[in-house]
Amino acid sequence: MGIEIERKFLVKDTSFLKGLKGVYIRQGYIHIGKKSVSRIRVIDNKKAMLTVKGKTGDISRLEFEYEIPVVDGIEMLENICLKPLIEKVRYKVKVNNHLWEVDIFEGENRGLVIAEIELKSEDEQFEKPDWAGEEVSEDERYYNYSLVNYPFSKWGGKK
Repeated sequence: MGIEIERKFLVKDTSFLKGLKGVYIRQGYIHIGKKSVSRIRVIDNKKAMLTVKGKTGDISRLEFEYEIPVVDGIEMLENICLKPLIEKVRYKVKVNNHLWEVDIFEGENRGLVIAEIELKSEDEQFEKPDWAGEEVSEDERYYNYSLVNYPFSKWGGKK
């Protein structure tokens, strides 16, 4: 069992990603409930993960993650998961001692770019890079599972 402590920020400018190689992620949700979510994630069609997350605080969540066969992951995405699937390219960017994950969404969520940083504690200090804009850690609209039910393309330009 692990605890994920994560903060999310909108990205103002993606020019800093030029020359970096990202990975293509497709993920879908099997279950979205008030206390937990279960998802399948397939990365570059080479690796698949089953993840169960449970809410514990504002930016903290219980997280259980297991690798599964890729063919099973793809089958579940196509036949079991809620639609639309989340599609994104993820870049990893080191800023001082922290690793940021920057997601450029595609498909139904095209136009949305979010940067996430995982922390060791909710009050851990970190440097916010210039390209990171408004914090949206507590805005559920930006959670991947929320983007399934209400994709960014349907927001009508409202952030």
